[in-house]
Amino acid sequence: MSMERLVDYFEHIPSSHRALILVGGIALFWLIENALPLFSFPYRKVQHAGINLFFTLTTIIVNFALAFILLKSSDWAVSHHIGLLQWVQLPLWAEAIVGLLVLDLVGAWLAHWTEHKVTFLWRFHLIHHTDTYVDTTTANRHHPGESVIRFAFTTLAVLITGAPMWLVFLYQALSVVLSQFNHANIELPRWADRILGLLIVTPNMHHVHHHYVLPVTNTNYGNIFPYWDRIFGTYHEMPGKAIHYGIDTHTETHEHTHIGNLLKIPFQKYRPPVGEKVDVSEKTLLNS
Repeated sequence: MSMERLVDYFEHIPSSHRALILVGGIALFWLIENALPLFSFPYRKVQHAGINLFFTLTTIIVNFALAFILLKSSDWAVSHHIGLLQWVQLPLWAEAIVGLLVLDLVGAWLAHWTEHKVTFLWRFHLIHHTDTYVDTTTANRHHPGESVIRFAFTTLAVLITGAPMWLVFLYQALSVVLSQFNHANIELPRWADRILGLLIVTPNMHHVHHHYVLPVTNTNYGNIFPYWDRIFGTYHEMPGKAIHYGIDTHTETHEHTHIGNLLKIPFQKYRPPVGEKVDVSEKTLLNS
């Protein structure tokens, strides 16, 4: 597909196609992780998926309700020549690469890092970390409050980038599919992980972020591109089988398996993480 056809497609992408990308990604990685699971979880997969799909639905509702803000922000940035892509003339392929990099940095990595550093934001984000059985459906396990927070960062990213809407839609499509991929309950062979890991965040990399205790939880924030964690010193490796999913502040089953309680967690008394005394830099060297 030529760049011109790609731009035209995402400029006019139907809502049905965007829904198909979401559903198709879940279905594909669901089948793969059923055939080649990293962990044989002792859970009812459909019941577990139901909780995460509920939060997928709330995310869709929030994004749909606020979509006009994203559209207006993109149109305003382009018409007023605001943002990086409006200040330099690039061929379409370069515009796509630079735009995706900046959108991912600000809209995903910075948003994610900030949610881990600001207690108020962490209260909402930790619902994502309470999942003790991380699989492809976990990708969309976000409290409605976090969906609003993420949307705000995406809007900021659009303004900084000066991204036209075709690029925003392309970014969102890649973000959805790659998030489903890197949460999937699979582990790539080391050689495949090394190759793919040069271009995108792999399951091997992102699963580490879901380890249940600090300081490991505060590593590997990336969503699409793996570069930011290496650049900003938040990259970490550990064997897949050594990972223990969940979060150490909410270990009781009823706390992380009931939608009602998950919705209330941000408003309950704050529980500081317990963590473990591990030197992340030393562990990274040992596992390199």
